[in-house]
Amino acid sequence: MVEWLEPNIRRLLAPNPSPMTLHGTNGYIVGRGRVAVIDPGPDDPRHLAAWQTALAGEVVTHILVTHAHSDHSPLAPALAAAHGAPVLGFGPPTAGRSSAMRRLAEGGFAGGGEGADPHFRPDRRLADGERVEGPDWSLEVLHLPGHFAGHLGFALGDAVFTGDHVMAWSSTLISPPDGDIPQFMASCERLKSRRDRIFYPGHGEPVTDPVGRIDWLVAHRRERERQVLDALDRMPGTAEDLAQRIYADLSPVLLPAAGRNVLAHLIDLTERQLVVPDAALGHTATFRSVAGPRDRKRTGRPDPLLL
Repeated sequence: MVEWLEPNIRRLLAPNPSPMTLHGTNGYIVGRGRVAVIDPGPDDPRHLAAWQTALAGEVVTHILVTHAHSDHSPLAPALAAAHGAPVLGFGPPTAGRSSAMRRLAEGGFAGGGEGADPHFRPDRRLADGERVEGPDWSLEVLHLPGHFAGHLGFALGDAVFTGDHVMAWSSTLISPPDGDIPQFMASCERLKSRRDRIFYPGHGEPVTDPVGRIDWLVAHRRERERQVLDALDRMPGTAEDLAQRIYADLSPVLLPAAGRNVLAHLIDLTERQLVVPDAALGHTATFRSVAGPRDRKRTGRPDPLLL
């Protein structure tokens, strides 16, 4: 069922609830009459039928994808075929990876977590700062890597569709080689500097205090880094070992995702020469701290139930 959020913004929820998606994936309709769709969602005939009902009597001029994860992009081809609209995104799933993540992928390390959509190929690739426009709307393209290398946000004035980069209900999964800690932190700072009014995320309810939420996310990631280093000061370990130590109260179903987040931190710490792996970067590598125990400033206690 479609829900009006603002005069020019509607939301349609996909039927894919899970521990990683909360109630499901949020898709959005921007404008009236000649509209843009943001994040068609999973390839599900029920969801395609819901889109057709929500879009009845309107012309879809653009289909925009924040990122090529399997809960956001796979329905794009079917929706495009139904409406004759082009699909726009950053590029194929591997586009935008940092050199560290390219090396990791070239070494045979595959993604995890939500899973990339390997077939995603936009009809047109979008560049940072580009504008996509309709009769009564104009969206600015924001490249926001971190959760996914080719992750885009779309700014409608002072409202930003943030995909999975900033959400109100949870921290963001950062799963290498698609996810990247330095990219995530830089994208947070970029979003914070904009001072927008509201964020519309890929899952959950709108973020009504964007600056406050970004500050929390950055502090959360810094505290996780401190926990990883503290754990390595006590004993070397793999990403899985560390996840079990750090996320003691996390639901077992989320521990694999927690391990991906820990690995993302370990890759960043390796690049910064603060930790050393005994083998090629990946889940089987055992990491040790370069220096011994040291004083580290706490940035606040992270929620043990969040990644």
